[in-house]
Amino acid sequence: MDNRTVFCAGSTRACGFACDYLRSLGIRVSDEPTEDAGYLLLDVPSFQPEGQLRGGGHVERILKQLPGDILICGGNLQHPALAGYETVDFLRDEIYLCENAYITAECALDVALPYLTRTIRNCPVLIVGWGRIGKCLGQLLKAMGADVTIAARNPAHRAMIHALGYHAVDIADIQISHYRLIYNTVPFPVFNRDQMSQCREDCVKIELASQNGMEGEDIIIARGLPGLHMPESSGKLMADTFIRLCYGR
Repeated sequence: MDNRTVFCAGSTRACGFACDYLRSLGIRVSDEPTEDAGYLLLDVPSFQPEGQLRGGGHVERILKQLPGDILICGGNLQHPALAGYETVDFLRDEIYLCENAYITAECALDVALPYLTRTIRNCPVLIVGWGRIGKCLGQLLKAMGADVTIAARNPAHRAMIHALGYHAVDIADIQISHYRLIYNTVPFPVFNRDQMSQCREDCVKIELASQNGMEGEDIIIARGLPGLHMPESSGKLMADTFIRLCYGR
């Protein structure tokens, strides 16, 4: 049994749920730095763009209070203050990314429903991108009876999309005026402002990508959804990933 303490320095509700779950398994978790700390658990992602911790403050101050051989766990850990420390980046783990994509897809449905004035069944939906989130979102919407089109540039991807029972379209050939609900998962420009102006007035447009792929008015920016909408599931995923990748190392 690993007797080292997990110091939880995260500020999000998801990180709180993660720590509660770890405690329920008998793992020692502290909200304060301790001399016997073996792990530093940060939010996922861990840092703001300007380099501060996601919840504010500087990681350097925390590290000064911890043993030099501590294992740092979190997401997007390319921070100069962490040079020389052993790190485990959850956002480089394929299992974490796939599970998180499913949680994101469920959250994305929750985001859309308050804005729609009709049922999902038979609703013409466009998903741009055939990555992890696009695949999970397509599956959920198809199960609800939506009329799902998935756009991808790669012909092999479109062939698989068609084989799985969706409508497949090249991104360059999208007739954007057809859809009542559009999700973008592609983190580079896809639709400019003129193209988006061709959408129906009652079209719900949701941006899921880390960088905007859609330009225009009334686009719902929906990033970091798991921690906001489903922090318990997001936290359990963090805890499970910590146990799988870090605990006992």
